[in-house]
Amino acid sequence: MELTSEDAELSPDARLGRRVRSLREGKGLSLRQLSEKVGGYSHSYLGRVELGKQSASAGLIARLDAYFETDGVLAELHGLAQDVLVARYSRHFVRKERDSLRIQVFTSSVIPGLLQTKEYARELFRTGLPASSADQLSAKVDARLDRQGIFDRDEPPYYWAIVDEASLRRPTRDKGVMKRQLEHILTFSERSRVTVQVLPFDQGFHPMLGGSLTLLTLKDGGRAALVESFDSGEVVESPRQIVDLVQRFDIACAMALPDHESADLMRRYLEGYSHDG
Repeated sequence: MELTSEDAELSPDARLGRRVRSLREGKGLSLRQLSEKVGGYSHSYLGRVELGKQSASAGLIARLDAYFETDGVLAELHGLAQDVLVARYSRHFVRKERDSLRIQVFTSSVIPGLLQTKEYARELFRTGLPASSADQLSAKVDARLDRQGIFDRDEPPYYWAIVDEASLRRPTRDKGVMKRQLEHILTFSERSRVTVQVLPFDQGFHPMLGGSLTLLTLKDGGRAALVESFDSGEVVESPRQIVDLVQRFDIACAMALPDHESADLMRRYLEGYSHDG
């Protein structure tokens, strides 16, 4: 996909919005008429997307690509826009995540991003990025939720998450947010390709204490890993290093509660947050 010099000077969201507007006007449609064509998206939302003032959802982009028969051009622009909202060190990794066959993740202090509700993600970003504007926070949240669209594929990836009990124990400012977050995990974990385990406090130290790890299995059989700490991370593709990380994940898996006991522990925390609320 080639960009004009004028397009290259725009933000990725504005670039995408300009392309959508050009396609709409090329068909002689108003925003209201386009809203009717793609269904389920208000004309005001479409207008904000065209102006680059709001990030488009993956669902909207899929419908626009199908309606305008643009052969994935809008999806490509959307991917570029989403990359900007992801930490620089992990952009290449997130692109791999979109087409992965299996995702294994361990988190030590917060709920994994692909399991987060909109409310939880917003509170997490609001706390971690205090200088961000409301629009910037909304864009970050939308980008995180869009990543979860991989589970809506015809063949979604296998997903295995191990969460440290600390991520369940640490409450959000509004206890209702944490309650709904745990309800979401319990419902999501009922999917056939999803496993969620909790590594309990009483297991003591473990190989990934204080960090987070994501392992991807790719369509070509390759592996990639992302190791993260406070505000930095490293993408790992060296086979030797990945073997070490897989070993760490396997040890954490062996130390974690079985999935049914993990669900029971989450329900106990859920009950506590329900009473607090």
